[in-house]
Amino acid sequence: MTTTFPAGEMDPVRMRDLRLSIERGERAGPRILSSGPYFGSWRRGWDDDAMTADSLRREVDYWAAQGAAGFKAKGIRPEHLSVLIDQAHEHGLTVTAHLDSGFGNSVNPRDAIHMGIDRVEHFLGGDMMPSDRTAYASLEEFDDFEGDALRDIIDLYVSRGVNFDATLSIYGYWGPHDPELTEYWTDELRFLTPYMREVVEARPRRPLNESFAKMSPIKRRTLKAFYDGGGRDLITLGTDHPSWGRYWSPFAVHRELLALARAGVPPADVFRIATINGARAMGLGDELGSIEVGKLADLVIVRGNPLEDVRAARDPWFVFTQGRMHAPADLFAMVEGRIGPTDPSDESAWKPGR
Repeated sequence: MTTTFPAGEMDPVRMRDLRLSIERGERAGPRILSSGPYFGSWRRGWDDDAMTADSLRREVDYWAAQGAAGFKAKGIRPEHLSVLIDQAHEHGLTVTAHLDSGFGNSVNPRDAIHMGIDRVEHFLGGDMMPSDRTAYASLEEFDDFEGDALRDIIDLYVSRGVNFDATLSIYGYWGPHDPELTEYWTDELRFLTPYMREVVEARPRRPLNESFAKMSPIKRRTLKAFYDGGGRDLITLGTDHPSWGRYWSPFAVHRELLALARAGVPPADVFRIATINGARAMGLGDELGSIEVGKLADLVIVRGNPLEDVRAARDPWFVFTQGRMHAPADLFAMVEGRIGPTDPSDESAWKPGR
């Protein structure tokens, strides 16, 4: 990967410092498009009643000044999302969100689109997700792939130019364990400290999540319907998977490539989704996302032909970021055995959510 948008940060100050150290050339890493903290109940300490329109605008102004490239909402009320979108756009920044159905004072993606949101994560919304139940409950039972509800919401995205990030591969982790999507094609655990590797390997296998098992094939079909319905240039790639020792997010990008291909997206368009679509979604289409004169020199050179099998992209030969060449094997060697606590006394700093 050459560029990444974290889409909500649990520790935005630390992420800002990481971004700056990479930009200064002090350490190797991808271009980070900072997102700042979550906006909504997913942020620790968020208080719906205390968050006024003025205080929300001040927060947006602050994180924009810190170099945020866009914002992510999750668990946000309608009145807060409207202000977030409006103020982010004042800075020329985008907003994306994990939304619901309108149930329990949540926001249906259809309403967020009318507010002016730039991208939506996970669920299409509209009438296929009525407000008398959660989005998850609706999607588990959805089967009307030829009906008006799905067609109407896709038409709304397309007419408004709103991006959609389906995050298909996450259902392979939590739903039915699909070997093609969850296999390790490299020893990902080698990046952990010896102590942390023992901890992770001692954990039991994740139990089957029945809800995700039901949604997995439905998600693939709705994504293909979105693609066929004129949304080819609006689909973006996301992993939706913070890692606590297994399935590192950068490798999850490659699992998402495969999930898109298995949903019926042609390989050429899978890589279009992973490159130029994402760049344009972040307002960087003039700088990144395709090989053109005048753009930043970001390239990934792989062995094999990914247009025949998207899994060829799992074997990178060289990676260039802004014209600087990196050998993946050397980058991997720099971090092997270094991620996570070294012993139990250090573990509190690495608990999930910290």
